[in-house]
Amino acid sequence: MHIPDGILPPYLSIVGYGITGGMTWYSLRQINREKNPQEKIPKASLLTAAFFVSSLIHIPIPPTSIHLILNGLMGIVLGYYAFPAILIGLFFQAVMFQHGGLSTLGINAVIMGIPAIFAYYIFRLKYLLGNKPFFTQVFSFLAGASALGISAAIFIMITITNIPAEIDANTEKNAILASLIGYSIQMLIEGIFTVMLISFLEKVKPEILNL
Repeated sequence: MHIPDGILPPYLSIVGYGITGGMTWYSLRQINREKNPQEKIPKASLLTAAFFVSSLIHIPIPPTSIHLILNGLMGIVLGYYAFPAILIGLFFQAVMFQHGGLSTLGINAVIMGIPAIFAYYIFRLKYLLGNKPFFTQVFSFLAGASALGISAAIFIMITITNIPAEIDANTEKNAILASLIGYSIQMLIEGIFTVMLISFLEKVKPEILNL
C-alpha cells in the first residue's frame, strides 16, 4: 500500500504534500487544544515505532503476502496524534528501507493517516450506546477494519488512474484489482487484532484509551 517514487505524476505528489501539510497543521491545532498536549507523546512514540516495524513483518497469503498497517489502532488510541505519528513512521520507512518514497510521502500519509482519523471517530460512536465491553469490541473491529478498507480504496483509486505509460495498463489494472482479495483478508486480520488489543487495554490500562 506504499506507493514508491516514480509512479505518480509530479502534480499529484504536490497535491499529496499539500493535503498532508493541511492535515498536519489541523491535527497539531487540535492537539494544542488539549489540557496537556504533551501527555500522549510517549504513547504516540510507542505506536509510531510499532507502525514502523509492522511493515517489516509479512504474513504469507498465497500468491502474495501482507503486513499489518495499524492505522485504525493508532487512530483509536491517539486520536489526532495519529496523523503526524503516521507521517513520521512513513518518513523513516522510506529513508531506511525504501518502503514507499520521499516524493510520494505526502500521498502515502493521506492514504494511511486520514483513515486513522476516521477510525478515531468510528470508535467514539460506541459512547452513544454505552460504555460496555461488547460495544468496545464491535466498534474497535469496525474502526480497525474500516481504516484499512478506506486506505485500500484510496490506494487503488490513485494507482489505477495513474498507471505509467510504459507499463501494460490492462495487466496492471488486473493486478491491482486482484489485490482486493488480499486487502479483504487483511481487513479481517486488522479488525480482529484491533479488537484483541483494545479489549486487553480496556481491562488493564483503560486510561490509555481515555475511558
